[in-house]
Amino acid sequence: MSMQGADSGPPLRGRVLGGMQKVIPSPRQPLPAAKAEPLPGLAGSAGSAGPTGTGGTGGATRKPTRPTAKHAAIRGRGDHRLYAVDGLRLLAALVVALHHYAGTWRVNQPDNLIWGQPVSDIMPNWFRISAYGWIGVEIFFVVSGFVICMSCWGRTPRQFFTSRVIRLYPAYWFSIIFTTAVVVALPGVWERKQGREILLNFTMLQGGSGVSNVDLVYWTLWSELRFYLLFMAVVVTGLTYRKVVVFCCLWGAAAMIAPAAGFHVLTLIVNPEGAWYFIAGLALYLMHRFGQDLLLWGIVAMAWLMGQLELGHRIDTVEKVSSWRGSVLIFTVFLLVMVAIALGYTDRIRWKWLVTAGALTYPFYLMHYLVGTTIINRLRDTMDARLLVVSVIAGFLVLSWLVHKFVEAPLARLMKRGLDTSFARLRNASSMS
Repeated sequence: MSMQGADSGPPLRGRVLGGMQKVIPSPRQPLPAAKAEPLPGLAGSAGSAGPTGTGGTGGATRKPTRPTAKHAAIRGRGDHRLYAVDGLRLLAALVVALHHYAGTWRVNQPDNLIWGQPVSDIMPNWFRISAYGWIGVEIFFVVSGFVICMSCWGRTPRQFFTSRVIRLYPAYWFSIIFTTAVVVALPGVWERKQGREILLNFTMLQGGSGVSNVDLVYWTLWSELRFYLLFMAVVVTGLTYRKVVVFCCLWGAAAMIAPAAGFHVLTLIVNPEGAWYFIAGLALYLMHRFGQDLLLWGIVAMAWLMGQLELGHRIDTVEKVSSWRGSVLIFTVFLLVMVAIALGYTDRIRWKWLVTAGALTYPFYLMHYLVGTTIINRLRDTMDARLLVVSVIAGFLVLSWLVHKFVEAPLARLMKRGLDTSFARLRNASSMS
C-alpha cells in the first residue's frame, strides 16, 4: 500500500494587491550637495555601482538637484556575507522537517503508514509545536527574495543564469537518485514513480508539465523557478533601486489582477500564492543596501498583509492542523527578524559555522521527506518516537554535509567551467557572424 497526496503543498488560491508610489530619498542618506553627477549618457552601466552608489567617472558634470538625486548605497552594505541569513535558512529547513515528521495532518490520522497511529497520541507536545513548522517554506521564499537580489547586484544575466544552475541542479539530481533508490528498496510507504516521470524530474520543469514530483517537497522549486524567470527581466536591464521597486509593484499588481481576471497563463507565471513572500525579501534587501524609507516600509507592510491572507488559505486547504493566529504570529516574528538583519542589527554575528549551516540547507530540504518518513516507518517500534525524530534529522544533516562536500561542490565547479566555456564560445560565434 502506498501514500498519495502532498503535505505542505502549494495553497490553492491567492489574492494580491500592489501599487506604485513615488520614490523618496532615504532619510538615512542626505543628498550629496558637494558631489557632482555625470550627465546622462556618461554614467557606467546600471547596477554596477559600488558601495558608494557612483555609476561612472569623467565627462561634463552638474550638481545634483533633489528631483534627480539617486539613492546611494550605504557604505559597507551589500558587499559582505550575512551570517544570520545562513542560520535562518537552516532553522527554516529544520522546522519544515519537524513538521513533516511529527506535525502534518497526514501523520495525525489513525492507521497512517508512517507512525501507525495519530502522532498527537504518541508525542502530543511535539505535535502542537511542529504543526506550525510548514511556515518554514514561506520563510524560504522571503529569504530567497533577499538573497537573490543581493547575489545578483552588479552581475550580468549570464552570471545570474550560471549561478542559479550550479546552485540548484547538482544536489537536486543526487536527491532524485537517492530518493528513488530508497523508495524502490523500501516499498510500502510511498508510491514508486514511473520511469518517464523520474526522468522528467531531472529537468526541474515537471511542475509545468503536469508530472508529479519524485519527492513532494519539490513543489517549492517550481515557485523558485518562476521567480527567477521574472527577476531575470530586471537583471538584464541592470539592477537599480528604482527598477527593483517598480518590479515589486508591478509583480504584486499582476499577481492580484491575473487570477481575478481568469487569465490562467499570466496567473501561472506570476505565482500569486508565493509572489508577496519573494517581494518582501526584495524590499528588505533594498532596505539593507540603501536604507529604510516609507516606500520600502509600505511594500513590506503590504507583503505582511497579503502574506497573512495566504497563510489562512493554506491552513484551510492544505495544512488543517494549525491556527491562523499562531501562524500569523510566527510569520510576524520572522519578518521582524528579517527587518533586523536588513537594518544591520545582526552584522556582528560572524560565526563561521553558520556558513556551513547555510550550505547544508538545500540538500537537507531536498532529501529529508520521503526518505525520512520511510525510515520512521521501519524504525518506529525500536525506540522512543522523539529520539527517532531527532536521530533522523541528525542523520540527514550529516548526509547533507557529505552531499555538499563530495557531490554538490565538485559538480558545481565542473558545471561552471563548462558553462563559462559555452558562453565564451557563444560570444565568439556572435562576433564572427
